[in-house]
Amino acid sequence: MTPRELRADVPALDGETAYLNYGAHGPSPEYVVDAAGGFIADHEYGAAETDPYEHAFDTYDAVRERIAAFLGGEPEEIALTESTTDGIGRIAAAIDWEPGDVVVRTDLEHPAGVLPWKQLESAGVAVRVVETGDGRVDVDAFTDAVADARLVCFSAITWTHGTRLPVEELVGIANDAGAFTLVDAVQSPGQVDLDVTRWGADAVAAAGHKWLLGPWGAGFLHVDRAVADGLTPGTAGYRGVRTPTAEEIEYEPGAKRFEVGTATAAAHVGLLEGIDAIESVGIERIEDRIERLTDRFKSGIDDDRLLSPHTFESGLVTVADDDPEATVDRLADRGIVVRAIPDPHAVRVSIHAVSTEREVDAAVDALNDS
Repeated sequence: MTPRELRADVPALDGETAYLNYGAHGPSPEYVVDAAGGFIADHEYGAAETDPYEHAFDTYDAVRERIAAFLGGEPEEIALTESTTDGIGRIAAAIDWEPGDVVVRTDLEHPAGVLPWKQLESAGVAVRVVETGDGRVDVDAFTDAVADARLVCFSAITWTHGTRLPVEELVGIANDAGAFTLVDAVQSPGQVDLDVTRWGADAVAAAGHKWLLGPWGAGFLHVDRAVADGLTPGTAGYRGVRTPTAEEIEYEPGAKRFEVGTATAAAHVGLLEGIDAIESVGIERIEDRIERLTDRFKSGIDDDRLLSPHTFESGLVTVADDDPEATVDRLADRGIVVRAIPDPHAVRVSIHAVSTEREVDAAVDALNDS
């Protein structure tokens, strides 16, 4: 499959609107939605003849296996969640926090990587923020900050600048300090090669509704097997324990312990179709086209306005703007969909392999037409 053929499968892109907001939401191909709806139909219409719990649990197992293969992990290291925020929250709730514990994050984090730790401050947990410059983390400052940390949380690709952080290096530093490492990887799957084993983090939270073009609700959490068995979920549910009716709780081994109860697998079934589509195009081919399109976009933006790196790192490109919200509205009136970033004051253009040169050029012209 080519990027052009994949684009043709996405009904939302079959029009004149220039959609450049994949860092927030990637519209799904028709077969992704059909698969999600098909699961619900099979589950509900066949309930009188097929055990709906058996159907659901078999589907959960198949989904974990497919996501694990895509991420480079093992099925027992995958928990199915609703979102990246959900996955981060499940890790935050599974640690036995004590007053004086330190959480380290960067100042580049999405609210998903900010709010769970802010909530812990009322319990006496200290949150230490590593200040950055131009979307970059100073390794020496990071090393100093994590020296006494209980947990470290940072993004693989920043939502503010589209920069790639040196995940393996930062994880190694945090591991040496004895800290739990949690990576927000939501901007990675579907646009860059991703191998969680190579990263070596204790946990990686992500979701498929952005670059993988999956439905909302298809989150996933990778937890290293040895680490998972030492964590106690904040919520105990029948999907996360060995025998729900037992006198004592015995959690499932691995990441499965973080799953809770009755939930439709529809979004995740749809996500598998999205993964298949991305892989049929090929991640190298996707990344190469994103690079060519972002280079084209950047070449039309004044250097003093470009907040993302001039050289390629991701499909997220941030442009400084005095009034981002007004600019987003102005571009929307011209049929161009982008988003505002609150800090720094900027407009973010998210360019996927399914984007077109026409869309990129239209965005450049509109941003330069002030």
